[in-house]
Amino acid sequence: MSSIKGPLVGAIPDAVAASRRLHPWPVRVMHWTNAVAMVVLIGSGWGIYDDSVIVHGLYFPKAIRLGSWAAESLLWHFAAMWLLVANGGAYLVYGVATGRLRERLLPIRPRDVVQTLRDTLRLKLAHDDLTTYNAVQKILYIVAILAGISQVVSGLAIWKPVQFSGLVALLGGFQGARFVHFAGMTVLAGFIAIHVVLALLVPRTLWAMLTGGPVRRPALAAAAREATR
Repeated sequence: MSSIKGPLVGAIPDAVAASRRLHPWPVRVMHWTNAVAMVVLIGSGWGIYDDSVIVHGLYFPKAIRLGSWAAESLLWHFAAMWLLVANGGAYLVYGVATGRLRERLLPIRPRDVVQTLRDTLRLKLAHDDLTTYNAVQKILYIVAILAGISQVVSGLAIWKPVQFSGLVALLGGFQGARFVHFAGMTVLAGFIAIHVVLALLVPRTLWAMLTGGPVRRPALAAAAREATR
C-alpha cells in the first residue's frame, strides 16, 4: 500500500478543522428569526389588507389575522418589518461572505430542472442527501429571496409615498405598489406553505435546522480523493 506523504499529511488535520455542520448556528438563528418575522408580517398584513382590499371580494378571516383592527395590525407589521430587514440583511451578507448562498443555490442547470420536475410528477424525489438542493428547491429559494427584497422595496413605497415618490411612480403608482406588495406576500405565503409541507414529509430536514444537521467535511473529502489518485 502506498503511504500519504508531503503536504497532504498536514492538510488532513486542517481539513478536519474545516469540518462544519450543514447549518451553522448563525444560519439556524437567522432562519428561525426570519420565519417568525414573516409569519407576523403576513398575519398583520392580512389585517391591514382587509381595511382596504385590493382584490374585490377577497377578505381574510379574522381568525388568521394579527391585530383586531387595522391600526393594531400596523403596529405588528412595523415591528416585524424592522426585524426582517435587519435579520434578512444579515442573512444575505453572511451567505455572500461565507459563500453559502453560491454553494447551496448555484449552479442551476436547465436539464436538472427538467429532471427534477419529472421526478416530482412521478413522486420519485429523493431526500437521502440533505446537503444538496435539487434544481427546483434552488429556484424556490431564489424566488423567496427576491420576493423578500421586493416586499421591502414596495413596503417603503407604501409607507412613505411622498418621500419615495420616484419609487412609487416606478411601481405604477400607489395602488401599483400595493399590488406588488400583495403579490410578494402571496409568493412568500406559498413558499412557507410548501416549506412546511416538505418539512413534515421529510422530518430530518426540520431536525437538521434545529440541531445543525450532519457534519460536512468538504476539505477532507477533497484530500481523500487526491490521496486515492
